[in-house]
Formats: sequence, C-alpha cells, structure tokens
Amino acid sequence: MTTAAPRTAQQRKRDTLHRLEHEVDAWVATAAEDGAAPYLVPLSFVWDGATLLFATPAASRTGRNLAATGVARLGIGPTRDVVLVEGTATAVEPHDLPEEDAEIFAAKTGFDPRELTTPYLYFYVLPRRVQAWREAGELDGRDLMRDGRWLVTD
Repeated sequence: MTTAAPRTAQQRKRDTLHRLEHEVDAWVATAAEDGAAPYLVPLSFVWDGATLLFATPAASRTGRNLAATGVARLGIGPTRDVVLVEGTATAVEPHDLPEEDAEIFAAKTGFDPRELTTPYLYFYVLPRRVQAWREAGELDGRDLMRDGRWLVTD
C-alpha cells in the first residue's frame, strides 16, 4: 500500500469543503438522552456552506434522539479519507422548512420527504467540530473546526 504525503491544513480544509458540497450521504450517529443505545444510520444531506440539512422519520430512533438531545455526529467519506462533523441539530417540521431548502434537498438527494405519508422531520446540523484525515500521517492537526470556528484560514 502506498501512503500519500500528508496534506497541508489548508488543502485538508479545501478537500473537506469539497466533500461537504459534493457528497450526498453521511453516516449519522446519535444517542438517547442518557447516552444509552448509540445508533448509526446512513442519511442523505445537503450542505449550504454553514449547515447540513437532512431528514429522517420523526418516530425513528434517529429522529427521536436528535429531537431530544440536539446532538449529532456525522461521518462522511471512506475510512481512509474521512470527514467527521460533530454538531448541534435543530428539528424543523416539513411545513416550517423554507420551500427553497426543501427543493434543494429534494433535487440533490433525489428524495422528497414531503411526498411521503410517514411523518418526517428535517434537521439542520450546525457544525461545532470538524475533523479530517486520510491516514496516520494526518492524525496530528485533524481538527479543522473547534467550537464552531474554523482553525484553518485559506
């Protein structure tokens, strides 16, 4: 196996933003209020440059966990080139979601929860921490955002 040279922090941030803009799916991890029963599901998302938007059935474990705790952790990309996002989640009823956001979500993901009979919630996730690394050579400096502030300037 060939190991690439570590990227600069600036390149890592550019690659992370590219991934957020172009990927469609993420692994979303949540837990109940007491921290029990961590749960992991794949969900489609849209990145608007500041927040991620995704949708899940309101009665699902993920929907219930997010509505109760407002905490999410997302994994985007393969394990050897991963972006991890920890953030605060805000639930939005479909009728309260701006029409433009709902249309963008449906167009990018190919899925429109407004057309389903199962009640869905949308969730905006505001990143508080973002990490990115490829292999062991990039573990140092993997924090790109902390406390909602980018640590790396362009």
